[in-house]
Amino acid sequence: MTRPAYKRILLKLSGEVFGGQRKYGIDLELLKVLAEEIKRVWKLKVDVAIVVGGGNIFRGVAGAVRGIDRATGDYMGMLATAINSLALQDTLEKIGVASRVQSAIEMRAIAETFVRRRAMRHMEKGRVVILAAGTGNPYFSTDTTAALRAAELDCDVIIKATKVGGVYDKDPVLYKDAKRFKKITHMELIQRRLLVMDSTAASLCMENKKPIVVLDLTKPGNILGAVLGKEVGTLVYSK
Repeated sequence: MTRPAYKRILLKLSGEVFGGQRKYGIDLELLKVLAEEIKRVWKLKVDVAIVVGGGNIFRGVAGAVRGIDRATGDYMGMLATAINSLALQDTLEKIGVASRVQSAIEMRAIAETFVRRRAMRHMEKGRVVILAAGTGNPYFSTDTTAALRAAELDCDVIIKATKVGGVYDKDPVLYKDAKRFKKITHMELIQRRLLVMDSTAASLCMENKKPIVVLDLTKPGNILGAVLGKEVGTLVYSK
């Protein structure tokens, strides 16, 4: 049996991933493919925690909320992550993957409230833990949530699944000559102001020595490859 390189991972999924090609709403077919990718990792007895974004829902109504207070807008975004979390949980459980949604904002009718020890116990029992509502506070991104939860839950690595192949020296969508880094330190990421992860999240990861693997989610097997320690995407590490 293939041995994973990591015992416990934090998977960070942007909201746009849930929207598929349209980048808004929820693409159920893509969600099924994503769930199967997660199942392949879960079957290796790897503990899996997932932080999801809400951009596919919240950005779709962003034009209608201009003028709304920033904190209120952030809370609206947190509620969007709860919708994505429930959709992912339902899809995972339909293919036999036990999961729990934990929310940083109390909403007992649909999710458990986030409790660190309970989340760790779920993973120890083989359940995927899906973490909704960010940190529960405005002004913090879901990238920062991922960095915080990875430290709290003693995860070995953060796998940031995006729609590009890793960390580039400039935007690969706009510049065809953009070069991908195979490895880069947290400090270089911050100093170069590379926007794959905000500076607060990158600083938290650097302080807690949490490596980050940035990879292309659209390529089948990339998440599993990263968990197995293969060279996939870009590794962000501490010296």
